[in-house]
Amino acid sequence: MSIDRNDPCWCGSGKKYKKCHLSFDEKLKHLELQGEEVPPREIIKGQADIEGMKKAAEINNAILDLVGTKIKAGMSTEAINQLVHEYTVSHGGIPAPLNYEGYPKSVCVSINNVVCHGVPSEETILQEGDIVNVDVTTIVDGYFADASRMYMIGEVSEEARRLVEVAKKCLEVGIAAIKPWGHLGDIGAAVQACAEANGCSVVIDLGGHGIGKLFHEEPFVPHVGEEGEGMLLVPGMTLTVEPMINAGDYRVYIDDEDGWTVYTEDDSLSAQWEHTIHITETGIEIIAY
Repeated sequence: MSIDRNDPCWCGSGKKYKKCHLSFDEKLKHLELQGEEVPPREIIKGQADIEGMKKAAEINNAILDLVGTKIKAGMSTEAINQLVHEYTVSHGGIPAPLNYEGYPKSVCVSINNVVCHGVPSEETILQEGDIVNVDVTTIVDGYFADASRMYMIGEVSEEARRLVEVAKKCLEVGIAAIKPWGHLGDIGAAVQACAEANGCSVVIDLGGHGIGKLFHEEPFVPHVGEEGEGMLLVPGMTLTVEPMINAGDYRVYIDDEDGWTVYTEDDSLSAQWEHTIHITETGIEIIAY
């Protein structure tokens, strides 16, 4: 759809197009003509969108803080689900996972060899030495925020502790690789190099994603890749970085019974941290953590 220079900008800022995104759009068009893969306009966020996501992130971040004060050996994963659900609803949010494509709970809780999408249950009890990923996504006024953290239950093995630390380092280097007008492959290249340098592997079947008014938007964010390859990362994009790092082989499988829980194929430990990132004109902003 064409837009006149003096029309209101498509981003919703209220400014005239020529004073807002005209030069941005011209730059994108020029880069596309040079062969670059450019993001579609619908995933570029305006300031009102970012503020909406930040409201969702306030609840999301607070939930993960709360989990950190409550999680312990002897606790069922269903108790974590109830904690997340009650906090979310009482603070005006909606737990995004609940009923998403049939998922039955309000949070994902993944223990030890579970890579992601662990379904909470009264029968699954946290044990001393477990490493646990709690993945929370919150909707407020139609905007999403998504993050996960690792928790270590009591005294964990040296292997488990090291994996949790390596996974966090992989998250950090992946985020550090994001530059406005850089490339999607920069993220994966940085994560892969960090994991492999530490003797770990990166899950390739799953990755991060764009996020905003939908749980999952373009682009898919792989955590392996080549620097300088893939879609351009431009100001206004919002996406998750969430590398899943295995102590053993990268291969995974999905539980046949529940259709959700993803396990390491070799039964090795897995760890993951996730942040929601906003790409700005000068760098990045971490919205949900």
